[in-house]
Amino acid sequence: MVAAVSNAGGLGLLTALTQPNSEALREAIKETRRLTDKPFGVNITILPAINPPDYGAFARAAIEEGVKIFETAGNNPAPMVKYLKQHGAIVLHKCTTIRHAKSAIKMGVDVLSIDGFECAGHPGEEDIGGVLLLARAAQELDVPYIASGGFGDGRGLAAALSLGADGINMGTRFMATVEAPIHQNIKEIMVKSTEQDTIHIFRTLNNTSRVYKNNVAKEVVRLERRPGGAKFEELRELVRGERGRRVYTEGDVDAGIWGASVTLGLIKDIPTCKELLDRMVREAEGVIDEMNSLRKPKAKL
Repeated sequence: MVAAVSNAGGLGLLTALTQPNSEALREAIKETRRLTDKPFGVNITILPAINPPDYGAFARAAIEEGVKIFETAGNNPAPMVKYLKQHGAIVLHKCTTIRHAKSAIKMGVDVLSIDGFECAGHPGEEDIGGVLLLARAAQELDVPYIASGGFGDGRGLAAALSLGADGINMGTRFMATVEAPIHQNIKEIMVKSTEQDTIHIFRTLNNTSRVYKNNVAKEVVRLERRPGGAKFEELRELVRGERGRRVYTEGDVDAGIWGASVTLGLIKDIPTCKELLDRMVREAEGVIDEMNSLRKPKAKL
């Protein structure tokens, strides 16, 4: 799928944490390179965990395999950013607030991904929507930035460009494509879903995450909202990664927790990555042309 996105004119990103270890990531990079001669990158997201993966090993493997573009996100990225920059990489860092974006600039990142509250996964704890964040980014930031969270069509792309972004980042929308390596049943469920079919978990733990609103997610929220709340240890069995992977491999929507953004409301079909990107560019160009035509002075009669 990473190769399909890059071949279609986007920048595919291979998520390191989808691999069990650094050697598996190395093989995934080699496989992707066999499928495309276009640029692609690697995402390394640093998440709180009892037994964290060896992030350094992931980074070293990617650098040794010649990857030059990295997306970073999560907790305390400074050492990772420093290592990647020392090896000549371009670093795009994902932020959910403007103050975090400014800190990332001081670390030396090249590009920022401004991640609004609409996103899947971790939107931060301040509940600030993407439109406001992007407008603030235009006021405050002096490095290029792209827009993340809630994007899935050409109108959204045009809107992001009008707010000063140089492009958009999509995750949920790409899940409902032909090349996405997930069960067809999940793709079809996404087409039938709406923007109301997501829910936030871990709010009481200050580690908010937006996921699909299935029975498992609703049970997590119920436990969090009971008197006295819930500790992570009480939720661990419900949110285990092994259960989440079963969603994608077996097509059981209620097998575990799986991330999805409000972009669900924009998904009406399951195209190839190329069909999706070509359509989005046409739509964005159409919106921009329409707006430009409205600004042209009318000819005098």
